[in-house]
Amino acid sequence: MVRMKIAMLAALALLALLLMPAVLAHQAPDGFAELAERLSPSVVNISTSQKVDGDLPVFPKGSPLERFNDTFGQRPPRTENSLGSGFVIDAKGIIITNDHVIAGADEIDVTFPNGTTLSAQIVGRDAATDLAVLRVQPDGALPAVALGDSDTARSGDWVLAIGNPFGLGGSLSVGIVSARNRDIQSGRYDDFIQTDAAINRGNSGGPLFNMKGEVVGVNSAILSPTGGSVGIGFAIPSNLVRQIVDQLLEFGVTHRGWLGVSAQSIPLELARTYGLDKPMGAIVMSVTKDGPAEKAGIETGDLIIQLGDEIITDSRVLTRLAAESKDGSKTKLRYIRGQKPHETTVIIGQLKEDAPAARAAPDAPSQPSADTILGMDLSPLTDALRRTHNVRSDVQGLVVTGIDPDSDAEGKIRVGDVVEEIGWQSVSSIAEANARIAELSANNDNPIALLVNRRGELLPRAIKP
Repeated sequence: MVRMKIAMLAALALLALLLMPAVLAHQAPDGFAELAERLSPSVVNISTSQKVDGDLPVFPKGSPLERFNDTFGQRPPRTENSLGSGFVIDAKGIIITNDHVIAGADEIDVTFPNGTTLSAQIVGRDAATDLAVLRVQPDGALPAVALGDSDTARSGDWVLAIGNPFGLGGSLSVGIVSARNRDIQSGRYDDFIQTDAAINRGNSGGPLFNMKGEVVGVNSAILSPTGGSVGIGFAIPSNLVRQIVDQLLEFGVTHRGWLGVSAQSIPLELARTYGLDKPMGAIVMSVTKDGPAEKAGIETGDLIIQLGDEIITDSRVLTRLAAESKDGSKTKLRYIRGQKPHETTVIIGQLKEDAPAARAAPDAPSQPSADTILGMDLSPLTDALRRTHNVRSDVQGLVVTGIDPDSDAEGKIRVGDVVEEIGWQSVSSIAEANARIAELSANNDNPIALLVNRRGELLPRAIKP
């Protein structure tokens, strides 16, 4: 029996030794030369030129300074150049890059690893996601790469970045996926892949590859105090890239879905006012007149928790899902009003740059009175108070003129804020405010939701009684 156990242990040890190289190879490749050799021909350098007028002014005729036009003259126009990266996704000459690489360019040249340079035309641009599609006219088929599924990229996966850092030409760096779904406050559709693969100036627009040789991201930004790579780079995920590129190729512009609401994420305190035990959803701060949401019955203060089959974890998710929805499609929308769940159907509209601005729900006219409520000294708005606190004429509610430092309002509310709503109902008098607070406090001790207007910005706040 002892000999049998020893033999089994020896066999297992031998098997482990035999499998170890394969495991190590999977976790840490011996090299990336084969991938680089296969992928590099599809990665291009992009150079742009832009003519800029001279920066000395020309004084108008008849002005006292007209004589200086002859003295100083006008500087001749100068040419500014920029460099970036891109990659071929269609052998017929379709190239993806960043919008900021080609923005304002008069001429765009694409240089391939074999030294060939071709003039490029812009097919379409999308500044919101920082993506652009170019077209060149090659003599033959170009080496192209495929967009992969960025949803399969996991933190810790190996990735390769190929591009044109500092104008040096094709250069490769290797790292891992550091994080997913990063919001770097660069735009409403932020959903970046973070990587520590070295990304520097000139890498913008270049591809981020997985180990299968598929593009999982477009390198777009870095976070750096020095301007060079410090191991924090960001790539636009390929699944978003595919949606935008398909639309640019078909229409030349993007067609995004539109709900017609302005929404924000909520903290835990505010979530409790909706009967939730954790923060989730997107609170509606304003509703566009005659927009899809208003037609579906959505009001200011509603907490949207689901769009279609997707749960809304925060306002970014709502923005992304709405944008990805097809114009004219009917979509289920679930929300909480007060503490009661509701469901409706919304017909998605098309987002336009000149879409009407969102408006807040109307309020009733104010009435003269004053009192201390929830640790705040509140007063109806008068012309004098509007001037004192710089409150616009179209804002209605109760202005905060003082705050009890021992109350929960301290640090959350400021003097000059206007309380437009309490418990998502408009208040225009002290009597209305007291009645609403009494109603909300009757059966529980949850914080009370306020909608505060601070110099034109609508802010949700939760104040403990």
